[in-house]
Amino acid sequence: MTKYNKIAFVAVLFALAGVAGAQDTVTTGAANNEGLAAIGKGLALGLGAVGTGLAQARIGSSLVGAVAEDPSKFGQLLLVFLLPETLVILGFVGLFLI
Repeated sequence: MTKYNKIAFVAVLFALAGVAGAQDTVTTGAANNEGLAAIGKGLALGLGAVGTGLAQARIGSSLVGAVAEDPSKFGQLLLVFLLPETLVILGFVGLFLI
């Protein structure tokens, strides 16, 4: 297991443990659905942001090396660097669709 996998596993474990301990004796169906919708909204935006951060970290280091060799390609490479940002935008849209 890599370091990132361990961190993600512990984060999911703590999130699920908190949800499991917060049970009501008598609930309606709407109350349960609201809680699950809130978890889904958080996951939609949060996982999109984490994915973007990981992608841009690797792309950014490659971008700096490529621009150091040929500065005329900066505009084209900047577009490639900004493409993963659409993950956060799609996660933000999904937040409102849930």
